[in-house]
Amino acid sequence: QVQLVESGGGSVQPGGSLLLSCAASGSISSITAMGWYRQAPEKQRELVASITNGGSTNYADSVKGRFTISRDNGKNTMSLQMNSLKPEDTAVYYCGAFVLYWRGKNVREDYWGQGTQVTVSS
Repeated sequence: QVQLVESGGGSVQPGGSLLLSCAASGSISSITAMGWYRQAPEKQRELVASITNGGSTNYADSVKGRFTISRDNGKNTMSLQMNSLKPEDTAVYYCGAFVLYWRGKNVREDYWGQGTQVTVSS
């Protein structure tokens, strides 16, 4: 089991910055990858950025060059530094942790935080 607690959401003007943090607890060593997803009103949840336990990162095209995902294994935290924020970044942001292991076949378990609101407006 993995528990995730998010913080750092809020309201900011266009061009501003926010730092989202996610603290993980539980079976930390089992986590294969972590990521940030977001869901805007009336839209599907979408991947923002992800990072594997090996440090490989992936970003949505819409946030490349503006957002940076990182993971501090010593503190069991993951962060998303969001710069040059745009109104279209407004959404609820979710921290996710993903576990892959072998039990005769590949098994995947997903864990999610409660979500934190990010609002970008003037």
